[in-house]
Amino acid sequence: MDALARELKLMELQRVTRRHFLSRCTTGLGAMWMSGMGEKAFGAAAESSAPSLLQMPQFPGRAKRVIYLHMAGAPSQHELFDYKPELEKLNGKECPKEFLEGKLFAFIQGVPKMLGPQFPFKQHGKSGAWVSDRLPHLATMVDDICFVKSMFTDQFNHGPAQLLVHTGSQNLGSPSIGSWATYGLGSENQNLPGFIVLTSGGNNPDAGKSVWGSGYLPSVYQGVQCRSEGEPVLYLENPPGVDRNMRRRSLDALDRLNRKAAEETGDPETLTRIAQYEMAYRMQIHATDAFDLKSETAPTHAMYGTEPGKESFANNCLLARRLAERGVRYIQLFDWGWDSHGTSPEGSLKDGFTKMCQRIDQPITALLKDLKQRGLLEETLVIWGGEFGRTPMLENRSGGDNPFVGRDHNPGGFTIWMAGGGVKGGTSYGETDPIGYQAMKDKVSLHDLHATMLHLMGFEHEKLSFPYQGAPQRLTNITKPGTKVVKGILA
Repeated sequence: MDALARELKLMELQRVTRRHFLSRCTTGLGAMWMSGMGEKAFGAAAESSAPSLLQMPQFPGRAKRVIYLHMAGAPSQHELFDYKPELEKLNGKECPKEFLEGKLFAFIQGVPKMLGPQFPFKQHGKSGAWVSDRLPHLATMVDDICFVKSMFTDQFNHGPAQLLVHTGSQNLGSPSIGSWATYGLGSENQNLPGFIVLTSGGNNPDAGKSVWGSGYLPSVYQGVQCRSEGEPVLYLENPPGVDRNMRRRSLDALDRLNRKAAEETGDPETLTRIAQYEMAYRMQIHATDAFDLKSETAPTHAMYGTEPGKESFANNCLLARRLAERGVRYIQLFDWGWDSHGTSPEGSLKDGFTKMCQRIDQPITALLKDLKQRGLLEETLVIWGGEFGRTPMLENRSGGDNPFVGRDHNPGGFTIWMAGGGVKGGTSYGETDPIGYQAMKDKVSLHDLHATMLHLMGFEHEKLSFPYQGAPQRLTNITKPGTKVVKGILA
């Protein structure tokens, strides 16, 4: 056999997949197994060929879509929603030893001082919810909001904690909840991705793009990061000299080649590639329209505080409403810069934190009001939060207080809030201890939050699964029993 023939033979062997081997092996056992598996064996390939087709949930869900507002870096609940008069009394005193023994901190060393709330709180609305003066606009919406004050996690560093919030695992490789939502429900709009991500603050989250990755699900379900300025997606436009008809002919040729490759290899990612090419072709028209903020009215821009043509959290909130009304299933907003350790003015509660609150207060309130007046809030689940909380102690390092007022990471207790989509507005669920250190009453884990989100979308969390590594994998933890739907927050 000459060199060329050997090379061709090697290429042919490399194309033979495990699926080919099982289906063609001489004993016939592989073919019998394949026929017994039926749709399960080729399910991933079938899903990848038409990934965004509208699917039926397991039961009627209240939430048709989700808008998740993640404040990357973890805002302090002590300065926003979890008012603790007892902590105010302890301000400036040395932290009791029982609060330090056996605890792991990201940076605190020695014996820190207790730190009371840095801003005044008031009760608002008929519900009497406590909100600090840092969020005056949002305080007007408390009767539409459910505050969950007893969240906890087991991760105290940003990257793993963010992964756990969005994928159910602190390790890389698991699908994000947005991927699970589009895998389970498809999309109401075949001309836009079912899962869109918008970022602000100048950086991506610490965990990177894995927080909107598809993990072991087909890659067509991963989040598509779009921009709030310029082209929504880079390189979406045709290059010079290529018109839309030429693009269509090129895609048709690629489609034939890819389908032939899919038939020969059985690789579902080949079908994913076909679906992504076709989506990009449709997005050339529809994404440009969806991201055109200039078409909004002047009163709408004034309500959100938007600045068309610039990248901003306000622009992303308005884009989230536009994407929601166009049927996008899962819209993820990340706003970076909430890590208030007190090591710099930007990272201090008195300076940087206050500016961050001013940046989000008006647009988030506008988003809630806008969804509500358009009749979208009751079927759109809006969630706000960080990856963990902050300590009730002043952060210190190397035996001395930090130069500015700040707090360290605290996984033991933090607050998120939810609105719309079947959530009971005007309520507060759960409690932390008297100083806001540990979740104490009606504790809610991140897996409980995920189970509740899936329930609101129409799924039993234990039954929405995907076969991987010999087991039916799911968003909620399969190794730790006890995950529950938090029924106390359901309308």
